[in-house]
Amino acid sequence: MPEVKVPELAESITEGTIAEWLKNVGDSVEKGEAILELETDKVNVEVVSEEAGVLSEQLASEGDTVEVGQAIAVIGEGSGNASKENSNDNTPQQNEETNNKKEETTNKSADNAEVNQTNDDNQQRVNATPSARRYARENGVNLAEVSPKTNDVVRKEDIDKKQQAPASTQTTQQAPAKEEKKYNQYPTKPVIREKMSRRKKTAAKKLLEVSNNTAMLTTFNEVDMTNVMELRKRKKEQFMKDHDGTKLGFMSFFTKASVAALKKYPEVNAEIDGDDMITKQYYDIGVAVSTDDGLLVPFVRDCDKKNFAEIEAEIANLAVKAREKKLGLDDMVNGSFTITNGGIFGSMMSTPIINGNQAAILGMHSIITRPIAIDQETIENRPMMYIALSYDHRIIDGKEAVGFLKTIKELIENPEDLLLES
Repeated sequence: MPEVKVPELAESITEGTIAEWLKNVGDSVEKGEAILELETDKVNVEVVSEEAGVLSEQLASEGDTVEVGQAIAVIGEGSGNASKENSNDNTPQQNEETNNKKEETTNKSADNAEVNQTNDDNQQRVNATPSARRYARENGVNLAEVSPKTNDVVRKEDIDKKQQAPASTQTTQQAPAKEEKKYNQYPTKPVIREKMSRRKKTAAKKLLEVSNNTAMLTTFNEVDMTNVMELRKRKKEQFMKDHDGTKLGFMSFFTKASVAALKKYPEVNAEIDGDDMITKQYYDIGVAVSTDDGLLVPFVRDCDKKNFAEIEAEIANLAVKAREKKLGLDDMVNGSFTITNGGIFGSMMSTPIINGNQAAILGMHSIITRPIAIDQETIENRPMMYIALSYDHRIIDGKEAVGFLKTIKELIENPEDLLLES
């Protein structure tokens, strides 16, 4: 019988975690239909069946880590259940077990049976994932009272949020409080121990790999933002009129400056592959976006070929997709360089961690007005920003790293040059 295998995802992604099965054993499957959701360190992807038939076997469970090319399901012949939402059973054996369980429950009180029937009816009317339905039954939660966060589909995290809500907002049974545990070394100090989310565990693993497998170093400089702020102030109204409401931000200036610096210092646009160094001839710039699920880095493609308006519009679009959990794998892989802006959170200075297989990452920070010596006799208050370049010292020498950052500084302090290049 045909097997469903974990597909090739991207060069930098070799494994993922099964977030949830979208089909149960015994459900009918159409060709090209998604049967499960796979969580990677970058984005969630749906795995589809290449054959029509019935899901006859699940070879891995939710929460399992699976590798690219690994068989995870078997598709058999037949029509299967017409709708998994209305299916109470998965296999003939499970049908018999279910019937036996139903006979046992007839000895329970009529009140309990009535409550259970009402709850089951409510569960069926609500659009929810199979794992969420099972989780709700196990925890005695009525799905009809759970508000889905996205796409009108109730998921396990929506149920958790419902259970964690204050008692005054509950209309049914009291949600269980989080279990408090104490570390042995502090027996009198209360703490809360929680399982890390799959995405956070995967991200932690990847960050540790970068730290252990690169010779990462950071160099700093500072930028006088006076000219670019004045230029933006002069141009922003006309810019919005000319480009259908697209706002002129600082990210497009730093993106364009990065492209120019990458062309001048191609080592920064490289990566190591075994014993080879690959220097990229394209400029796909990653822009870090903060979401409820953590930091995501989608890429703006071919920034050397785009103007300021196109870059700003694409950054805005990617940010919306990230926060609405609509980023695709194509948005998240095979970039050449990354920019992260800790300044939006108030960071004055940081040492950003290199993203994936890249050689460097540029860190922007808060703009702070402070006194600057213009010359030996003049001191003025200027809007200043510290910038940082974390880089892999195996590829990039200190001279190139400092030169790269100085190029960024010079272009941002003379933004008219960037406009002329565009």
